[in-house]
Amino acid sequence: MADGTQVLVAGAGPVGLTTAHELARCGLRVRLIDAAPQPATTSRAVATHPRTLETYDQMGVVEEILEQAQQIRAFTMFSRGRRLVRLDADYSTMPTRYPFTAIVEQVDTEAVLRAAVARLGVEVEWGTRLTGFTQDGGRVVVGLERADGSAESAEVPWLVGCDGGHSTVRKELGLPLLGESSETWMLADAPVDVDLPRDSIYWIHTGSQALMMVPFRRGGRWRLLDTTTAPPGTDADVVADRFASKLGPGLGRTAEVRTPTWTSVFTFQQRMVPRMGEGRVFVAGDAAHVHSPASGQGMNTGIQEAYNLAWKLALVEQGHAERELLDSYSAERVPIGETLLGSTKKATFMVQLKNAFAPLALPVVFGVIRNVTPLRKKVQRQVLGGISGLRLGYPDSPLTLPAATGRGPLPGTRASVGAGADPADPGCRAWAEELRDTRWTLALTPGTAAGVLTADAWLSVRTLGDGTQGPGPLADPNGRLRTALGLGPGGWLLVRPDGYVAARGGEFSETDLRQALAAAHLRLVPARLVPDGST
Repeated sequence: MADGTQVLVAGAGPVGLTTAHELARCGLRVRLIDAAPQPATTSRAVATHPRTLETYDQMGVVEEILEQAQQIRAFTMFSRGRRLVRLDADYSTMPTRYPFTAIVEQVDTEAVLRAAVARLGVEVEWGTRLTGFTQDGGRVVVGLERADGSAESAEVPWLVGCDGGHSTVRKELGLPLLGESSETWMLADAPVDVDLPRDSIYWIHTGSQALMMVPFRRGGRWRLLDTTTAPPGTDADVVADRFASKLGPGLGRTAEVRTPTWTSVFTFQQRMVPRMGEGRVFVAGDAAHVHSPASGQGMNTGIQEAYNLAWKLALVEQGHAERELLDSYSAERVPIGETLLGSTKKATFMVQLKNAFAPLALPVVFGVIRNVTPLRKKVQRQVLGGISGLRLGYPDSPLTLPAATGRGPLPGTRASVGAGADPADPGCRAWAEELRDTRWTLALTPGTAAGVLTADAWLSVRTLGDGTQGPGPLADPNGRLRTALGLGPGGWLLVRPDGYVAARGGEFSETDLRQALAAAHLRLVPARLVPDGST
C-alpha cells in the first residue's frame, strides 16, 4: 500500500485488536478497519480465563484489564433451593500468576486494547468495510467501502480476517463452518439483589431447567443466562420478572432482579473452519469458529489465535523466517478448536440439563463430590482447570522438538509455569518480564559447557543464575525459577515468542538448538559463538 501498510486487519473486536497490537509490537505497520460506525456499547463476551490473562501480561495490558475485573475463584451449584456444592478453583498442578477467571465486560476489554494499539500508533478506521479481495503469490488486493459510500482499492502483503461470525474474509476464502445445529438462549445484564458471594459463578437448577449467574464488578449487576427464551421484543421488566420467578425457587432465597440494562436472545452454533487461512489471508476468532457461551471460550480462543499468528507473521514479513512457518498456524490451532468444540458441547449439555431425573440425581452425585475431599479436588482441577486454557498446548506441533519426560515444562507446554511457581520470587518475576519480549528466548544455566549463539534480532539469550554469569544474565538468586523450569547445570530451554516451550535439553548442544530453530523455519545467520561465562 502507498502508506507502507504490511498487514490489514479486518475487525476491531478483542481478536482484531489483539492481532493489531502484537503485529505492531513486533514492529510491523498495521491498518485496522471495522465496518461498524463506532465501538460496541454492549458486551457478548465477559469471561477472561487464566491463560488469556497470561497473554495480556505478555502484551503489557493485564493490569488495566484487571482494574475492570470481578475475580472469580469458584463455581457454585444450586438445585431447587439447596446448595449442592461449591467448587473452588484449584490450579495447584498448573502454576500461574493469575489463578482466577476475570469477568470483564467486552466493551471494557476493547477500550483497554484500543488504547494499547493507539499507543503503538494504530487507530481504528470505523465505518470502513471490507467488500472483497483477490490475492496472488506476493500481495492481496482489497476492496474497501466507507460509510459515506466512497470506495478504495489497495494492495497489502497480508490480510487477517477478525470480522466475526458473518466474516467476509471467511466467505471469500470459501471456508465452510463445520459442526452442529444451533441453540437459542436468553441473556440479560441486570442489577440483582441477592445474598450470594460475588467471587463465584452460579449454576441454578429449578427442577425443570437450568440458569446461570455471573457477577460483574460494578453496579451490583449480573450476567443472567436462561436456557429457555422469551419472545423477541419482550419488555425488559417482564424479562426481569421472568428471571426472578426462577432464581428465587432455584436458590432458595429472595432474588430481586431489577430492570436489565441489556437483553438478548442469543442463537449460537458449534462450528469451525477446517483450516485457518489460505495463501496470504488468515482468519481468527468468530470468523473461524462459533461456540456456545456455556464455558466462555469464544473470545479466549480467538485471542490465543491472534497471539499465535502475529509473531509468526511478523518473523516471515521481516525476513527472519521462511513462509512455511505460517503453515503451523492451522496445524496448531485447528486441533485446539476441535478440542474446545468438544468441551463446550459438554458444558452446554451441563448448563441445560433438561433430563427429568436430574432433580433426583443431582443432590446424590454432588453430595458425594462435596463430602469426599480427594474426589472434590479432582473435579475442581479437571472442570475449572479445563476451562482455564492452562492445559492447552502444542505437543504435536511441527515446531515442537520432543524431549524425554522430566522436571519442568515439556516441549509444547507453557513456559509461564516458571513465573507462576512463586510470583513473589525475584527470579520468577524476572521470568515474567522476559516472557513479555516479542523474541524467542534461549534460557541457559551457568553450568552450560558449550558456547552459545549470540542474541539476534529474533533471539534473546538469557543465563539463569546469580545475575552476573553468562550471556544475558537473568538473576535467579534463590534458584526457584530454575527449579520450576527443571533446569539443572548445563540445561537449556527454548521458548517461542508466545510463551510455549519449543525444545529443551539436559546438556546444551548447538546441534540440538539448530535443529529446534530449523523446525520453526528460522533463517539462521552465520553464528558467532560466545564462550560460556562471557557477556
